[in-house]
Order: sequence, then structure tokens, then C-alpha cells
Amino acid sequence: MTTDPLLLTGEVDDATARLLATAETLDATAVAAPSLLPGWTRGHVLAHLARNADGLRNLLTAARTGEDVPMYADPAARTADIEAGAARPPAEHLADLRRSAARFVDAVAAMPVPAWAATVRTHRGPMVAARLVWARLREVEVHHVDLAAGYRPADWPPAFGHRLLHEVAADLAGRSDVPALVLRFDGSRHELTVGEPAGAPVVAGPAPELAAWLIGRADGRVLTVTPHGPLPTPPEWI
Repeated sequence: MTTDPLLLTGEVDDATARLLATAETLDATAVAAPSLLPGWTRGHVLAHLARNADGLRNLLTAARTGEDVPMYADPAARTADIEAGAARPPAEHLADLRRSAARFVDAVAAMPVPAWAATVRTHRGPMVAARLVWARLREVEVHHVDLAAGYRPADWPPAFGHRLLHEVAADLAGRSDVPALVLRFDGSRHELTVGEPAGAPVVAGPAPELAAWLIGRADGRVLTVTPHGPLPTPPEWI
């Protein structure tokens, strides 16, 4: 599953177009309504997506120039920017999403090939710049679902669902607070394991639904468990 930034830019463009199409349908009442994220309205999600594009653009600038440009000034400033933007009218949200997405695209286009190997400082820790385009794609696709406006994990492109599932399974495999699992996607003999597979329940279903369940964006009702029983409870991811 590639996370090559030059191969993912088209997927980011497509995901952004889908997000903008959803945002265009939201009136003021819909923007102020709750999202799937506790304590956040849809306006909070939209504001976060715009500021995330600018934050990732900052990191691309750091990788390109060698300067220490943080993703956000600090956690408090990140929170304040989202709160300040959440209650804006729908047209302002839409314009901000478009402009910030365009700035991110321009920053990607400005990257010389060697700069993709640079390490940058995200708000969660160091990251190789080559993963920043994947990070943006993941933010757009997952938070599009969080808008609770008709876009669901089943609407994710298959390649995205598989990449996300592999990433989450690999991240969870190194944690001690995760129940042992065998993850099997429909139509495939390929399995991913989390923890010790011997005796672990097998959770099966479409890759996007498995990924969404693991990150708390789906209740797993379309998944099956063998031997029969309740779904394990995955921990919070990010």
C-alpha cells in the first residue's frame, strides 16, 4: 500500500472535491448541528479541516526550506483557531476550505524531490515529509465521515480503506492496551493480526468497515466475529 506523495496527490484532489460537494449542501442550521465528534459541531470539523491544510502546508514549507516551521503555533492556538472559525456562515466555511486546500496543493507542487526525505515536527511528533500527503488524505476522508452528512466509510475508495486499515492495525499491534485480534477482509485470504493470533477472535468484513470500527467511526454492526460473540472493544486510536 503506497503512501508515495506523488501518487497520492490525485486522491487528495478527489477526496477534497467530494468534501467540498458535501460542504456546499450545508446551510447555517446544518453547520451548527452536532458532528460525530463529541463536543464539535459540523462547523468545528470544517474549520479543523481548513486549519489542518494550512498546518500541513507549514510542514511542507519546513521540509522545503530547512527552517523549523511548526504545524501550529501551539496547541492552544490550534484550538482557538478552530473555535473562532466554527460558527462562520456556510459560504465562509466553503471559501476557507477551497483556499486552504489550494494552498496545500501549491505547497506540494513546490516540493523538490530531496525535500520529501526531510523530517518535520508535527503536533504528535516527528514525521517524514513524504507522509504528509497521506496525512492530508486521511484527515479529509475520516473527517468527511465525521460531518455526519451522508458520507460514510462505505463511500471511501477501496485503496484508501485498505491503506487506513493497514496503518491502524500496525499502530495498534505495538500497544499493550489492545485486545488480540485477527482482521480478515471480505474477498481476501489476507489477514492482519494485532497481538498474539492464537485463540484471538477473527473479525471479518469489508476493509473500510474494519478500519472505521477500529478508529471509532463505525459500530461494527456489519462485521462478523468468529467464534460467535461480541466485538472486542478497540482503544482510542488518534
